Amino acid sequence: MPKFAYYNRLTKRQQAIYRQSDAIDTVPVPQPQALAPALQKLSAVLKAGNRAQTQETATAIVRALIGRLGASQAKVKVLSRRPSDDWGELHGLYDPETVLITVWMRTAQRKQTVAFKTFLRTLLHELCHHLDYVHFKLEDSFHTEGFYKRESSLYKQLLEVMQALPEDGKPAAS
Repeated sequence: MPKFAYYNRLTKRQQAIYRQSDAIDTVPVPQPQALAPALQKLSAVLKAGNRAQTQETATAIVRALIGRLGASQAKVKVLSRRPSDDWGELHGLYDPETVLITVWMRTAQRKQTVAFKTFLRTLLHELCHHLDYVHFKLEDSFHTEGFYKRESSLYKQLLEVMQALPEDGKPAAS
């Protein structure tokens, strides 16, 4: 299992947590197709630039995912313009102390609404940090290969839900 360069700067305890994280590479979501209406709505309200509805819908998606996984809930905050500095733009942030996922919906420089897939991936990235603590019971949340695989696992499942929608964008009746 290849390790990122910062691994060698970690304490032995942190290295053990890193290896635990790296060993988990999927997050199977029971019945992800049930999220289709919320995903469609998120795409629409984000495109319309409606911050309040984007936050409401992103919260509903996070709550649904966490509920399906049987983990404790997190709060979601959607803010308008990304903070930036000479290091670049901040897309999202997870605070384990307040159990808060924060994501930004507009770019820093042009103030344009971010693309749906970019926003969704950022939301899921921050959700993965939350899941590391509360679902996988890791003492820390490191960016490991396993972490990025978990993020991709969630993203692919939700993207498949979106791609399975018929042309009118409404889920098929079951």
